[in-house]
Amino acid sequence: MSLSALKEKVWLQLAVIYTRYLLGGTFVFASLIKLKGHRFTSISGEGSPFHSAAHFFETMYQSGLYWQFIGLGQLVAGFLLMTQRYALAGALAFLPIIANIYVITISYPFGYTYIITAGMLLATVGLLVWDWNILRVLVQQPLLTVPTSALYRSRLWEMVGLVLFLYTAIYRTLTDVYNLLLWLGICVGIGMLGLLAAWFVHRRTIRAQAVRLP
Repeated sequence: MSLSALKEKVWLQLAVIYTRYLLGGTFVFASLIKLKGHRFTSISGEGSPFHSAAHFFETMYQSGLYWQFIGLGQLVAGFLLMTQRYALAGALAFLPIIANIYVITISYPFGYTYIITAGMLLATVGLLVWDWNILRVLVQQPLLTVPTSALYRSRLWEMVGLVLFLYTAIYRTLTDVYNLLLWLGICVGIGMLGLLAAWFVHRRTIRAQAVRLP
């Protein structure tokens, strides 16, 4: 099946939208603690064995500016993904960061964390494949216009992304001791409300168009 045919499927369009929210939200969540100049965990890596994950992260944390620079990169990439409008730029910025994180998780003993980072890396590649009709200009191929549904093009997704970003940024800025399930639960709730609102608006638009038909 061609990319054009896949991009016409509404369920896949929604999957792409919410994958952007999920990936972007995780980066925004992880970035703020770095920008605040705090450790990613409450456990200090000082005195840890030289070739250990704890020592590696402690070294990055002690660098100060580099630690905050990583956080800034994650924040920008996550925000761009969540905007939907600039999601392609976000995916391009996201790819080298998550690729670097994945290599870190297979270079040090992180347990099964590499499975999560591998999933995020594959999801990012999938988002870039989704926009291949635009990215193909990089290999000197003409840009292709692929039709998508009005539901996918709805500006409502940009508003949902902004709400998710602001909630995550404010929550992570105000607290260092976070409740992951609380944050995730509220994000899921916002996402579900956004889906219901977008579907309601979409159905109402279809009905209005049907009434106007002769």
